[in-house]
Amino acid sequence: MSMNTGRKRKQTSRAAAPRPWQPPAWQTQSLLLGYPDDGFAEHLALARRAAGTLPDPVAGPLLRFTAHAERTAPADLAAAYVATFDHRKRCCPYLTYYAHGDTRKRGMGLLKLKQTYAAAGWRLADDELPDHLAVVLEFAAADPAEGARLLTDHRAGLELLRLALTDDGSPWAAVLDSVSATLPALAGDDREAVLRLAAQGPPEEQVGLDPYASPVFLPDPVVGGPR
Repeated sequence: MSMNTGRKRKQTSRAAAPRPWQPPAWQTQSLLLGYPDDGFAEHLALARRAAGTLPDPVAGPLLRFTAHAERTAPADLAAAYVATFDHRKRCCPYLTYYAHGDTRKRGMGLLKLKQTYAAAGWRLADDELPDHLAVVLEFAAADPAEGARLLTDHRAGLELLRLALTDDGSPWAAVLDSVSATLPALAGDDREAVLRLAAQGPPEEQVGLDPYASPVFLPDPVVGGPR
């Protein structure tokens, strides 16, 4: 999410080149954030293998999620996924929602994402929206430099999603912990943006939607992972 910093200096580093372990981490996280269909057991097995190659702050949360998913009946896991991501705005996996809410500006945000993907020679399936976190992570795995930029641009929304999932006791909070551990630590304007989103919600939020959590204090994020 782009921020107007005014006279303040941005404290979060956005220029660091992606490290070799980040693309496989993003690909693994993408698989775990997809709907748990009949092929999800294979994704869990891949995630366990990938975790062995990742730094502990990234791998540990992935292994917590896979352990939970493996002991949960597939139908129950699928029902929990739908209840979490499809029925609750506060756990929305579509990143442009946090920046633009349900406004016309969100359409421009989606268009810019599609243009970014097209410029990299990357095409979406017909049933995929470009701002779903699983899609953005998959793109980041394929184009790490540009993908890292997209993830940091939406840093505040990612953190708010992580906090909402944590508040709900969702097993997918662990996957968001892992995502956060691949990104720079929240600081300065990003941290303020999370507090603002938590208090106010996205722009033009519609009446009747589930309210956002509004923590008085923002917990120290699981971020700024290994170098």
